[in-house]
Amino acid sequence: MSDKSLRKTAISSIFWTFAQQFSSQIIAFFISIVMARILLPEEFGLIGMIMVFINLGQSLKDGGLTQSLIRTDKPDQDDYSTVFHFNLAGSILIYLLIFTGAPFIADFYKQESLVDIIRVYGLTIIISGFTSIQLTRLTKEMDFKTQMIISVPSLVISGLVGIFLAYRGLGVWSLVWSGIIQAVVNSAQLWWYGKWSPSFTFSKEKFKEHFSFGYKMTLTSILNTVFTNIYQILIGRFFIASQVGFYTRASSVRQLPVTNLSKALDKVTYPLFASIQNDDVRLKRAYKEIMQMVIFIVAPVLIFLCSLGEPLFRFLFTEKWLPAVPYFQVLCIAGILFPVHSYNLNILKVKGRSDLFLKLEIIKKILIIVTIFVSFKFGIMGLVWGQVFTSVASLFINTYYSGKFISYTTWDQLKDIFPIIAFATIVGVLIYIIDQQLQEIGIFDFYRLIIGGTFGILIFSGLSWFFTRSVIDSFKRIILRK
Repeated sequence: MSDKSLRKTAISSIFWTFAQQFSSQIIAFFISIVMARILLPEEFGLIGMIMVFINLGQSLKDGGLTQSLIRTDKPDQDDYSTVFHFNLAGSILIYLLIFTGAPFIADFYKQESLVDIIRVYGLTIIISGFTSIQLTRLTKEMDFKTQMIISVPSLVISGLVGIFLAYRGLGVWSLVWSGIIQAVVNSAQLWWYGKWSPSFTFSKEKFKEHFSFGYKMTLTSILNTVFTNIYQILIGRFFIASQVGFYTRASSVRQLPVTNLSKALDKVTYPLFASIQNDDVRLKRAYKEIMQMVIFIVAPVLIFLCSLGEPLFRFLFTEKWLPAVPYFQVLCIAGILFPVHSYNLNILKVKGRSDLFLKLEIIKKILIIVTIFVSFKFGIMGLVWGQVFTSVASLFINTYYSGKFISYTTWDQLKDIFPIIAFATIVGVLIYIIDQQLQEIGIFDFYRLIIGGTFGILIFSGLSWFFTRSVIDSFKRIILRK
């Protein structure tokens, strides 16, 4: 693929991925605002307690084989059918394990109501097992337009049902049935638009080929799932359910700009990087430009949100959610480097080094355990600040190893992103000072958000124009070139 066609494919894919990711997340976010105003924090907390087991089941069901399909040059029908049958069988087995283990999960959290909740919500694992290959094929073909067409109706239908059930007084079950309906509608559309059906074949050779790469990715995914949700586990076990609700609300709002932006680009960058995996010069150039652009967006957005956390939560979710604000502000700081972690690890994946990928994840998980052990005695805020420490430490671990493959050292990467983060921090401090003055004179939350956000965008844009012009030039070059 030439540089010109690569760029054109990347631009188209990024556009439709962003359209899908952000249209979906904006819809989901507005739905969650309505439901947060109806439901209690402890009801969201109950869902937060079980999500680690649901997410773990989703990670286990395909054994990482779909990741192997994406990096395979020309997978055939036998490849897809073999992985499909394995995924489906795996999803059924995992659901049976969750169904059987539900009473033990409820006992762990001391919440008897979780037994029925997790048994019903766990059905989403089987439902998604029917469509993992259809989704994989769309991703490999970089057909993110179709994925957007599928995801939006699923969210709208399930969200409206969830809101209706919440108004009818179903409480936490409105969240459960909303999740089930979303999975069903999404799967039905993937079968319709995916235009693929499995053959009744299972190739042992194909399975071994994909499993040799995929099982390491699965172990990595399991580690990531457990440790991403470990804070909900600890808070749910040692604190009341409402605190889990506050933490998960803070985390979900933080995820809207950072995690969803990173996931949107991750869906593009993995197949994109895979297509040029043997050309280190082009791989480094593509990685550098994408990383700088993402930090250019993520850093100011998260820092500005951190500065305006209190009026933001009161305006969106009402006073009852204000205890989530301190968690949200610290999580925003921890999330700034998330895209850098993600793209560095993509380098290892496209280079076929799933073994090193797994080793690095184990090292970072040991670091998280040590940090949790030290910070737990300081309560929930100690756990949250520990995430900032582990994010910074993980940056040096990820960039050191992946940087070797494309001659892009940790120091070089830091030099490329530090000025952006520094300017965003300066502007964020100014926004906070101005917002405190607006609060003292009694300005409404909505106007505080408008004033603070507008001021931040103008000042950061001005500083960037003078001091980080190369990043803006990269934006213009990638967007305008055909």
